Amino acid sequence: MVPMNSTAMGDMMNSTAMGDMMNSTSMGNMMNRTAMGDIKMDKTMMTHMTFFWGTSTEIFFSGWPGQSSGMYAVALVLMFGLSMFVEWLSHTRFIKSTTNKLVAGLIQTAMYGLRVGLAYLVMLAVMSFNVGVFLVAIAGYTTGFLLFGSRVFRDSSEMLPYEKASDLPPLNC
Repeated sequence: MVPMNSTAMGDMMNSTAMGDMMNSTSMGNMMNRTAMGDIKMDKTMMTHMTFFWGTSTEIFFSGWPGQSSGMYAVALVLMFGLSMFVEWLSHTRFIKSTTNKLVAGLIQTAMYGLRVGLAYLVMLAVMSFNVGVFLVAIAGYTTGFLLFGSRVFRDSSEMLPYEKASDLPPLNC
């Protein structure tokens, strides 16, 4: 193996694809290069891989809720409502005992698909690693369970022992 000085190594790195990446000012610039070698200029936001507290986050869509504290509050209210709605779907009874089996099965399947899809949306929002979003999602699920799944607001004569509590099986995480 032939020893190289730093200038020779630098020249070699400058002539390779690895050199292009190493000489790039940031990985973001490298990721924004097109096949023609142009650089697209766009706003990039740092993706957090640990929990953080702050109003500058992205949930669901690029740039939303943005930098505004008001829009962040709207996003938190939406997350609370969405997680409560998932719990409501988990504990509701739409299907009557007189419903045709095929129709009942289709309704149950549609409700299940909706519930799983919405639960995944909540999960994706929590993956923003924003502590406020995380706490609001837990609060929404907890409040939803208190209102719709617990015995607090249920009349004991409402359900006979042999009846099931909801049309859907429990939500598994």
